[in-house]
Amino acid sequence: MNTTLSLPHDAIISTPGRRERVEEAIEHACGRIAPLWPLKTFIAVNPFLGFADQSFEATCATLWRVAKIETLMPRSFYRQALDCGFIEDRDLQQALGYARVGGAKPSTPAELRRALTEDRDTDARPPAMVATVAEVLDRLADGDRQVSRTGFMIDEISKWCAAYFDEGQAAWQLPTRGLNPYPAWRATIRHDRNPEAMGVTCFRQTIEALPDNPVDAIEMIVDAIGIPDRAVGDYLLRGLLDIAGWAGYASHLVWNNRLVGRADDTLVHLLAIRMAWGFALFRQRTDDVFRRAWAEAMAEAAKLPADGRLGGDCDLSIELLAQYAYEAAYQRHLLSKFEGSRPLASKPTLRKPLQAAFCIDVRSEIYRRALEEVWPEAETLGFAGFFGFPIEYVPIGHQTGGAQCPVLLTPSVTVCETVKGANSAQEAGILDLRVLRRRAAKAWKSFKSSAVSSFLYVETNGLLFAAKIASDSLGMTRPVSDPNTDGLDAAIIDRIGPRIDPREVGGRQTGFELARRIAMAEAVLRAMSFTGDFARLVMLTGHRSTTVNNPHATGLDCGACGGHTGEANARIAAGILNDPEVRRGLRESGIDVPDDTWFLGCLHDTTTDEIRIFDLEHLPKSHRGDLAVLIERLGQAAKLARAERAASLGISGFSDIDAQVKRRSRDWSQVRPEWGLAGNAAFIAAPRARTAGVAFDGHAFLHSYDWRQDQQFRVLELIMTAPMIVASWINLQYYGSTVNNAAFGSGNKALHNVSGLVGVFEGNAGDLRTGLPWQSVHDGKRLIHKPLRLNVFIEAPLDAI
Repeated sequence: MNTTLSLPHDAIISTPGRRERVEEAIEHACGRIAPLWPLKTFIAVNPFLGFADQSFEATCATLWRVAKIETLMPRSFYRQALDCGFIEDRDLQQALGYARVGGAKPSTPAELRRALTEDRDTDARPPAMVATVAEVLDRLADGDRQVSRTGFMIDEISKWCAAYFDEGQAAWQLPTRGLNPYPAWRATIRHDRNPEAMGVTCFRQTIEALPDNPVDAIEMIVDAIGIPDRAVGDYLLRGLLDIAGWAGYASHLVWNNRLVGRADDTLVHLLAIRMAWGFALFRQRTDDVFRRAWAEAMAEAAKLPADGRLGGDCDLSIELLAQYAYEAAYQRHLLSKFEGSRPLASKPTLRKPLQAAFCIDVRSEIYRRALEEVWPEAETLGFAGFFGFPIEYVPIGHQTGGAQCPVLLTPSVTVCETVKGANSAQEAGILDLRVLRRRAAKAWKSFKSSAVSSFLYVETNGLLFAAKIASDSLGMTRPVSDPNTDGLDAAIIDRIGPRIDPREVGGRQTGFELARRIAMAEAVLRAMSFTGDFARLVMLTGHRSTTVNNPHATGLDCGACGGHTGEANARIAAGILNDPEVRRGLRESGIDVPDDTWFLGCLHDTTTDEIRIFDLEHLPKSHRGDLAVLIERLGQAAKLARAERAASLGISGFSDIDAQVKRRSRDWSQVRPEWGLAGNAAFIAAPRARTAGVAFDGHAFLHSYDWRQDQQFRVLELIMTAPMIVASWINLQYYGSTVNNAAFGSGNKALHNVSGLVGVFEGNAGDLRTGLPWQSVHDGKRLIHKPLRLNVFIEAPLDAI
């Protein structure tokens, strides 16, 4: 039934330019939402990405003012750092010199110390916080036992988003998925009586009467509920922050489409849904008590300070100064490591036996030091783990693949997998068998989860899983097979590899032409400052993580490879650099790779510190002795690396550390199989000689760079606009998940439920959770990750930087 929508008698009437201001506010609010990648390619994202146009302190103030979101640690944290001597008066003095902090700033370290002794009342409502309709209704219903309007609204929106954005988990798909989100939601709401059953009267009629266009609907609602012009942008942002998880996923869709030049208004549609819910709640009460409360809330919103700062009791200057002092103390400790360090002593040699390039990932820093310790003559290098090959990698049997490169880039080449040694007919037979197995597995899954057979299945087959439950509990679980290889025999999986040769597949050109191979090989070697003095063996080592029962597993893989493992990129780079024709082209460009230099595509498992070497069947016989020595040294380095990591994993007291570390990777109940990039705090671009001998304890991204080889500083520009930015994203995700896990993290890992293969709920309802689980930054007793923003050190002329 359609109902004519009558606006409140005091609704704001549109004025000239109102539409343009609302559209600008929509764009501004949507631009504040950082993207959230789905679980299959979960990567670290800077949660403050949308605030890149303003300072850190202004962002802290904005988030606190608009949504009461904390972005700094409590004062007790900084007091503890002072009490233990980590922060000293000189650090406080340095922080006081930071001019951009506003508010009633202390003038001496002693005054700052005294200010930190008193905790700020974080429960007190700021004088001008942006309130939503649901919040005002909840406040007026204080003491009423009915369901929270805010919580109910978020649950209902989230439930619908889970069905609409589902990526294959649901057995039954939402019928309206073919429509854009806002019309799809309105079509669904016609049949949804749940809001009305929970007391939201005339909900369906209210939604039905809204304009069909999402922007028109938002503009109408903004006018109807009386949001002052000054507060429209903040109100819309506040609405999106209520559903920040799903808004982040929508922002991810917008991001991906923007990379390929396509327009995407998914986030605007989601904002319209959120505003429509607020409007339906607004129409529930027309009494004077509600109208006065709402008018007061909008009056407060209209008084928001223009400079984005807070004053009075809500001033954040003390916490900001304490944070700067904390960071200054860390910088002081880090610089002291450089001053007291000595490069590793190396034995005189005419030629290095090994050069090993690792991803700049902080976990590689531990392994690199271990390898250098057991093999001083070897040299290690650091480079982004995609090794300069931004590819779309298409797994065998698929038509499209994933982007194996940083999300700041778009793939420039498509590479398909193939089964080595198989002709076209054999490969077709392998794929046919795989399809048959996958269909059988899907049918079995459907049987287990169907409405009737699910009960029969549990009752009759439950005891058959006793052995599996026991093995899982004892850490004997085999890692879940990669969805890209499920249905394939183990022997076939071992024969799978990238096909580098150019050919047309499905109407698309794949592989590398010779000219492109040469150009990309040269670019990679120059970007690594690796243009001479080549060893007989050169490792190009990507990385992966081995865990089980971990929805965020891809977050432990290679961020530089878009949340995938670095295997494909390392193997492709090694294969191209071993190509004799490519080497002839490199010599013409001034890079002479000796004929007896052999590149190895390798993969570092950051959970177990084991390294796998690929494509050894192509290794020249003359290098088999070198390989034997390499394998022995890699095993020794792995033992050292595992021993160093054991203390933070809580297994240092065991005599069989190696076995314990490997066991954790197969333990389905283990919430901390490894620490990932926890502790990251510094990015260093310099020759290895500058950092050799310094134990960064897995806290530094180490990028090899020699400015003397960098003509026109193009490599420096590349470093500062790609890997440095990715490292900052990682750092700020860990920072956000540490200072406020409720807002920027994903909560308790033990309570996670996967939703639509997109993300996780904490429990069975609420918004989609963003960021990292609490167990990724805290060991149950103390923080493992310290809330430090990234410190960047670059060895290059200051003018060039």
